[in-house]
Amino acid sequence: MIFVFVNVIACFHAYKFTHYALGAAAFPKNPEKMGFSQKLESILFGVDLPRPVNNQVPKRKFETVRINDKNLECWEIPVENAIGTVLLFHGYGNRKSGMLDRSGEFNTMGYNTVLLDFTGSGGSTGNTTTIGYKEGAEVKMCYDYYKQKYPDKPLILMGTSMGAAAILKCINDYEIKPNAIILECPFGTMYKTVCNRFDAMQVPSFPMAGLLVFYGGIMNGFWAFEHNPIDYAKKVKCPALLMSGGSDERVSLQEIDAIYDNFQGVKQKIIYPLSGHESYLHKYAAEWRHDVDCFLEGK
Repeated sequence: MIFVFVNVIACFHAYKFTHYALGAAAFPKNPEKMGFSQKLESILFGVDLPRPVNNQVPKRKFETVRINDKNLECWEIPVENAIGTVLLFHGYGNRKSGMLDRSGEFNTMGYNTVLLDFTGSGGSTGNTTTIGYKEGAEVKMCYDYYKQKYPDKPLILMGTSMGAAAILKCINDYEIKPNAIILECPFGTMYKTVCNRFDAMQVPSFPMAGLLVFYGGIMNGFWAFEHNPIDYAKKVKCPALLMSGGSDERVSLQEIDAIYDNFQGVKQKIIYPLSGHESYLHKYAAEWRHDVDCFLEGK
């Protein structure tokens, strides 16, 4: 009976972890900020995640572009005499408007930017997420579209969290050759990132984390235990800038180090000590601008 109960609870969690709830009113609190009753409810029934909605539009002139038979929506923000184009990919539970702060910085540096909504988010179709696994194919679709549109200009991929994992998945599966990649806080393995969420609630991750990974993958048609950006990083041969927060409760510095060690080309790693799992422009705006600008100039 206990075995059945635990597996039923795991199925609830797995479904809600990978499916956005269309009727959910607000994004839930971070696990470490929940009270006891909220933690208990989330442990028993999972957490409803509202479908991410773009809550602002670019201040600069932009074009809405639809790719992959119009299932995926992008914002393309051009600049005059662009050096190249930066493709930006958002994190879990986010949407392309959440990348506008980084986009604005790249525009100021002289780059066109393209912000993609992954499936299930913003202006794209669907309500599911695979935490970067199938999103890797969507990175490829976006890359191909803009590689064809701007064949003679540098193309740079930038992603945060799930978006960073999706970039690594794409490079692993399709061996694309961007001019450079900029990654913020990619998780090391799917299993580890699920464990970290249980740890944030100060509840044991065993056996629920493993069951959630198992059922989440099965529900969405893939073996989630093999979704490991640490392994994907071995295929990265282009210049790579890896960034992380020293106070990140979602991604450990050990995961960041393991990813960095596996990069095969020119690489740089930067840790912002006081930042958590967030945009580093919140606490280290000047440093982020300097670090990214220097990296792009030297790539």
